[in-house]
Amino acid sequence: MADTVPDAAATHVLGIDSGGSGVRVGVARADAYGGSAAENGPPPPLSWSSPPLTWSSSTPAVVGDRGIDAEDLLTRVLPAARELLREAGARHLGAVCVGAAGMATLGDDLRARLPDALADALGVRRLALAADAVTAYAGALGQHPGAVVAAGTGLIALGAVPEGVTEGAGGADGLSGADGLSGADDASGTGGVPGTSGASSADATAPGGDTRWAATGWRRADGWGHLLGDCGGGAWIGRAGLEAAMRAYDGRDGGSKPLLARLEAVFGPATGLPGKLYPRPDRPAVLASFAPEVGRCAAEDPIAAAILRTAARHVAEAAEAVCPRLVSSEVALTGGLFRMGAPLLTPVREELAARLPGTRVTEAAGDPLDGALCVAAALAAGELRLPRDPALLSVV
Repeated sequence: MADTVPDAAATHVLGIDSGGSGVRVGVARADAYGGSAAENGPPPPLSWSSPPLTWSSSTPAVVGDRGIDAEDLLTRVLPAARELLREAGARHLGAVCVGAAGMATLGDDLRARLPDALADALGVRRLALAADAVTAYAGALGQHPGAVVAAGTGLIALGAVPEGVTEGAGGADGLSGADGLSGADDASGTGGVPGTSGASSADATAPGGDTRWAATGWRRADGWGHLLGDCGGGAWIGRAGLEAAMRAYDGRDGGSKPLLARLEAVFGPATGLPGKLYPRPDRPAVLASFAPEVGRCAAEDPIAAAILRTAARHVAEAAEAVCPRLVSSEVALTGGLFRMGAPLLTPVREELAARLPGTRVTEAAGDPLDGALCVAAALAAGELRLPRDPALLSVV
C-alpha cells in the first residue's frame, strides 16, 4: 500500500485518534499544514491555514483477543470520515494516519486489516500506523527534534531526532535545508536502515557517549503504568496526596490536614476510602481524580507543594532521559495534567531548566489528532521525517 512518491493530486488527508477516552476523526487540506523554518528561529510546529473538520465519540475502541478490534474501529470511523470528506469537498484523499493507544502491543488486528480496508473504502494508498505517543509528539512538536512529556492519569516521555537533522547545518533551528527537510522520502529512512533517524552518530550522541539515539531515532521513558511507574502523573500525584491525608488521619509524620479535609469532601469518611478504592477496576483514574485537589492545596500546604515538587522532578527526569542533546531541541508538555497550571508548571519549568539548560520548554502546539493529521500531510507530500519504528510508527 505504501507509495513514497509525493501525491501531487492529493487535496485532503485523514487523521484518526483512538485513545482511552474515545475516538476522533479529522480531515484537513493536504496543503494546509505549515511548519517550515523561520529566519529568526523555529516557528510554531503546527499551523493550519484552514481548520480541520472533526468528529468525535466518547466511546473507546473495543479491545478483544487480537487487541484493538479493527472491525469495530472501521464501523465507527468510516461513516464519519466519508461525511467529513463530503463536507470538505475533498476530491482526492492523499494519506491517512491512524494513531492508537496500545498500537505497539495491541495493534496486530489494525496492522493486518486497515491497509486493505481503507484502500477499498476510501481509495487511499498511503497509511501510517502510529502509537498515540507518536501522534502526541507530532501534535506537540511537528517534525522538530526534541521531547514530549504527555501526562494525564499516567505519564510517558518520548524523544526523537527526525530524519535529515544535521546540527548547525541549517541556521538557528539546526535543520538542513530551508524548510527543515532534506532528501527524498524513503520508507527505510535516509540511511537505508529501517527505523533509524537518519542523523549521524555525532549529531545523535548525548554527552557521555550515549549512542542509543543513532541506533533507534526514538527514545521512551516511563509509561509503565501506575504500579511500575507513571511517576509524576495524575495517579501518582493523587495517590501521594491520599497517602498524606491518611497520615494526617492517623497522626503520623508527613500528614496533611488540608488534604485530609479534601479527601473527606470528595470521598467521604477516611476509613471508608479503602473499600471505595481497592475494588475499582479503574483505580488509576480514581487516584488521578484527586490530583487537582493536591494542586488546590499547594499554595497553603507545604506537604501538597512538596508532592508537586517531587512530581515535577519526575517529569524533568523523564524528559532528560529522552531529549536529544541538540541545540535545536525543544521539550513540549502535553496532556490534561498540565492544566493544573502554576502549582505544577512552575516547579516543572524550574526542574527542566536545571536538568536541560538552554532547551526551550513550550506548551504543545496541538493534540494527538493534530499530530495524526500532521503525519498524514507529511506522508502525502513525501516529507515524513519522523523515524520509522515497527512498534511506534510504520508506513504500510
